[in-house]
Amino acid sequence: MGRWQPDARGRLERAALELYVERGFERTSVAEIAERAGLTERTFFRHYADKREVLFAGSSVLQEVLVDAVARAPESATPMDAVAAALEAAAAVLQERQEHARRRHSVIDANTELQERELIKLASLSTALAGALRQRGVDDASAGLAAEVGIAVFKIAFRRWVEQAGDKELSQFIGESLTGLKAVTADA
Repeated sequence: MGRWQPDARGRLERAALELYVERGFERTSVAEIAERAGLTERTFFRHYADKREVLFAGSSVLQEVLVDAVARAPESATPMDAVAAALEAAAAVLQERQEHARRRHSVIDANTELQERELIKLASLSTALAGALRQRGVDDASAGLAAEVGIAVFKIAFRRWVEQAGDKELSQFIGESLTGLKAVTADA
């Protein structure tokens, strides 16, 4: 293995994503990920429960960003305004990792099991957003609805962002999706 090198988690994440893109998720083993990262399988399992989790490790950070942004929204903000602020905060964090997000998205899109895991992650984010809204005094039904709609907006904007050919930022896609939401609900 050689001398100890820092950032084992980051090295494992980069190695896994490289291998998933090169070979596919199904044809990549934990042993191969660890070897590419210059680490042992044991070290891999200290950081991740299985090879799927390498792709979803950032979920807790994203959840914190969303919840904190809802909590910091002005008292006068409507539930959807608070959710929009949370989505903007998430966009700022994710924008720095656009190429990683594109590669990760392509791996997830190619595997049904990973697509299911992504849906679970999004459901968890929705639950956390709803909880943050309830902390602001929003009733259960409204909090759940605003959170679900917010995650739907995020999901659509994120997909457009990673699949784009241009240089638009994620926050622009979120803004467009929120505008689109207002347009489709105006007649309701």
